[in-house]
Amino acid sequence: MLKLFVKYKSVLRFIFMFLGSYLVFTLIYNLYLEFFRSPVYYPDYFTHLVAKQSEALISSFGYNAQILPHQSELSMKLIVNDAYLARIVEGCNAISIIILFASFVLSFFGKLKLTLLYLLAGAVIVYAMNIIRIAILAIGIYEYPEYTDFLHSIIFPLIIYGTVFILWLIWVRIYSRKHNV
Repeated sequence: MLKLFVKYKSVLRFIFMFLGSYLVFTLIYNLYLEFFRSPVYYPDYFTHLVAKQSEALISSFGYNAQILPHQSELSMKLIVNDAYLARIVEGCNAISIIILFASFVLSFFGKLKLTLLYLLAGAVIVYAMNIIRIAILAIGIYEYPEYTDFLHSIIFPLIIYGTVFILWLIWVRIYSRKHNV
């Protein structure tokens, strides 16, 4: 049995680092959601910020975008040219995706400075792509309402998860290069 642990040490390290960091970050995030609801930054600061930045990006494309707190649920209504198109909920703020990204990167922990810089840069890229994704989705739904399901079910996840996947591939290449030198 001990030989199996030794043989698969790197695989087990990856699994434990990934699951451990994912569980810790998720617990911290859930505590944040539980204790930091805000009437000023409704429903929580990050979701509110994503909604405001999405509104600004959509407006920069010449559309009249507006966000309003939802009266009966923890979300922000996204309105484009007076048409209520979507809700921006906690799941739209990309924090859960950033947690997934960070857990993977930490599973291949390299030099401290390089790892932390990559985590920061990757989180910023994922966050920015999320804002772009919401804007594309909203404009797409406004212009082509018949494709709402396709846009939300296929394009929506493809953009954000594709970004994370590409960042993971880049990190593995950096990590493997560091270990093969």
